[in-house]
Amino acid sequence: MAPSKIAVLDDYQKLSEPPFETLKSSGYDVTIFTDTLLPYNHPNTPQDAKDALVKRLEPFEIISSMRERTPFPAELINRLPNLKLLLTTGGRNASIDVKACTARGVPVAGTTMGSGRSPDSTTQHCVALILALARNIPQDDAVMKAGGWQTTFATGLAGKVFGTVGLGRLGVSVSKIMHIAFGMKIVAWSTNLTQETADEKAKAAGLPIEDQNGEKTFKVVSREELFSSADVVSIQLVLSERSRGLITSDDLGRMKKSAFFVNTSRGPIVVEDDLLEAAQKGSIRGVGLDVYEIEPLPQSNRWRTIRWGEEGRSQVVLTPHMGYVEEDNITDMYQQQVENILRWQKGQAMLTVFKDSGY
Repeated sequence: MAPSKIAVLDDYQKLSEPPFETLKSSGYDVTIFTDTLLPYNHPNTPQDAKDALVKRLEPFEIISSMRERTPFPAELINRLPNLKLLLTTGGRNASIDVKACTARGVPVAGTTMGSGRSPDSTTQHCVALILALARNIPQDDAVMKAGGWQTTFATGLAGKVFGTVGLGRLGVSVSKIMHIAFGMKIVAWSTNLTQETADEKAKAAGLPIEDQNGEKTFKVVSREELFSSADVVSIQLVLSERSRGLITSDDLGRMKKSAFFVNTSRGPIVVEDDLLEAAQKGSIRGVGLDVYEIEPLPQSNRWRTIRWGEEGRSQVVLTPHMGYVEEDNITDMYQQQVENILRWQKGQAMLTVFKDSGY
């Protein structure tokens, strides 16, 4: 009997090799892919690229995916006749059509996330991006290595306004650090956020609901006030059909010329062309991005090709979706996937089985 075939997708650092190696003794043939093909469901993906993805995935009975790096819409799922088990990482994944998998009898299972240590990896990365922009770390590093010295000034954060679009787990975590460590005033907005909810979140985070002057620790404001008053705007929303394309030129146009815009959530929450236009005009001081409309970011994308910080353009700091990419985190998720494969093989209940995408 031929061994069951497993595909591990989008493992850029090859961290899946040690845990998945153990499956070979259980009769599995494992192939690890370290690149990412174009997303099947993106409107700009040509048919030949879709067919190439199908050709890559078609032989495999089990597919291990990493977060949303390779989306699985219904049309792709239905073109994979050998697929019997689809694994992902994390407790939810909006890029997998779980209903289409269920209709095919293909279970979808995820993993639990992180070590529970606080602050978590994504929070740390968001704060690092903010500081990199405010203190000109990447630009000054490049100047020094080119033999130069001071060319500009840093931006102080103490006492300024931090605006979080979204006040969920990550919004609270980042806001708490910016408030305690840098003395920033926190304003928050999302579609259904109320001041009562924000007060509860402040209390749960170990913060006072308000200061001695009655100023709220997490002050809920209108969308317009957040973008016009904040010195740093941080996107902290999950990607859904409601949040896709939520942030537009109307919002960016309200921002101060001295302000920073940071997105460590998901690229499609922001209309990319609108943000690019604002950065090219230099209408805000800086942009920090860890997430993009298409990932990996294409070589021809303007975020890569424009000489940022010159001729009036905004400073831009880019990182390759590293918010959750810590060795311990990724290795642990792969180990959980291996455990689920063995449970599935034995007919045992798997861990973190999806009934829907989780959103």
